[in-house]
Amino acid sequence: MTWLFLKALLVGVSFLGCFYPLVDFYFNGETRGQKPNFVIILADDMGWGDLGANWAETKDTANLDKMAAEGMRFMDFHAAASTCSPSRASLLTGRLGLRNGVTHNFAVTSVGGLPLNETTLAEVLQQAGYVTGMIGKWHLGHHSSYHPSFRGFDYYFGIPYSHDMGCTDTPGYNHPPCPACPQGERPARSTDRDCYTDVALPLYENLSIVEQPVNLSSLAQKYAEKATQFIQRASTSRRPFLLYVGLAHMHVPLTGTPLSADLRGRTPYAAGLREMDSLVGQIKDKVDCTAKENTFLWFIEASSEVKRRPELSVKEPTASCPFSGGSSAKQTTWEGGHRVPAVAYWPGRVPVNVSSTALLSVLDVFPTVVALAGASLPRGRRFDGLDASEVLFGGLQTGHKVLFHPSSGAAGEYGALQTVRLEHYKAFFITGGAKACDGSVGPEQHHEPPLIFNLEDDVAEAVPLERSSAEYERVLPRVREVLASVLEDIARDNISRVDYTRDPSVTPCCNPHRIACRCQTSP
Repeated sequence: MTWLFLKALLVGVSFLGCFYPLVDFYFNGETRGQKPNFVIILADDMGWGDLGANWAETKDTANLDKMAAEGMRFMDFHAAASTCSPSRASLLTGRLGLRNGVTHNFAVTSVGGLPLNETTLAEVLQQAGYVTGMIGKWHLGHHSSYHPSFRGFDYYFGIPYSHDMGCTDTPGYNHPPCPACPQGERPARSTDRDCYTDVALPLYENLSIVEQPVNLSSLAQKYAEKATQFIQRASTSRRPFLLYVGLAHMHVPLTGTPLSADLRGRTPYAAGLREMDSLVGQIKDKVDCTAKENTFLWFIEASSEVKRRPELSVKEPTASCPFSGGSSAKQTTWEGGHRVPAVAYWPGRVPVNVSSTALLSVLDVFPTVVALAGASLPRGRRFDGLDASEVLFGGLQTGHKVLFHPSSGAAGEYGALQTVRLEHYKAFFITGGAKACDGSVGPEQHHEPPLIFNLEDDVAEAVPLERSSAEYERVLPRVREVLASVLEDIARDNISRVDYTRDPSVTPCCNPHRIACRCQTSP
């Protein structure tokens, strides 16, 4: 009996020994075959030089600098537009505003939003089996079907537009400052600038307003808590997930966060940078603890404001802005208006401590994520981005050969193609200054023939090429050719139309019977 038992045991162990590789392959194969998770963090009005990995004099982004050291930093990454709604529309559709229709910002009273016939990244991934979440600033329409809960997101927590588009009890730092929301029956104070004093800024959770006015000083921590909760729940469900986080930083007003010991004595801008960096660090830590090997984290910027890199500054004079950290380039297509910080992080996939010189754009997020998710691009429309997988994983140092930037209203017609980037050459057909602290705007100028800069030799765009030079005459025909080609392509595309009409009745308000639509979160 003993001999028979030992023989059976030996056969069983031998069988398990043969079966073990199959078991190991099955489980490892299941892990390798899982669809990747995506976390896309979009900052707002952060300057290229505000990232310490980009400019060593910046000491306020320790978590982002660490992420860059553990991943890939992009040196020539660009926003799709230099204002809020157009840049977000391009991120979520992979299409320029001339195609998706969003050419300028939506207002508090806007009836419409991102056209409903445009397919968002969240909708594509939702159909591919992903659980999707959006936390933070939306700014693509809040009324009716334009709300993020109807645009592919299973969960939403955030504000419907920019946090300077509604009064709060914690107005933060701005120059000149906007007043706090009126209390009791006290009417709103009139101001000499674009301050929203009548309706408080709302905070949504899904379709419900949970706080109005939102407390800006605690908003960053709320975002961190909701983001980490979403990652945990999605990971527990074993479903792949997409989390899109639209930060308020570094858009003004800068939040009046109580300064901790390590922030005392720092400027409000530096304190804001550190608060934003801490928020990003909390999200990254949660990813590392739950789904590190299977999650692609991409930190990018919506539009730049040239905070701390003088050679990326605007050329037209603007007033000094004490809380913006430097001259503003927003609403322009100078490099300071749309060259933005970007960092990609995916342990085991994205190489460590690499600085990529590839010319990439926010437009590339859509096709890249769709490809990595194994999904298909929506049919019946053309896209302006490219799948950047070979840059991210293959070490390719070339991206776009041509990049276009539309006007955002400071200069030229809304949606007009203002600049053409052809390799390291940049041609301006329209120039105009950003809005300065005093409300003035630089003069609009049309250039025919265009101004052309060689960014390889002149990143500050200080001196255009002489029109009579051989270099200019060699580049000009190529610029004209690519511009004509893209305009023809857009004309033949399925172009969306946006409803920009306004109606006070669509203003988000949790309690119209209380001044400023005031309500607070239930205990």
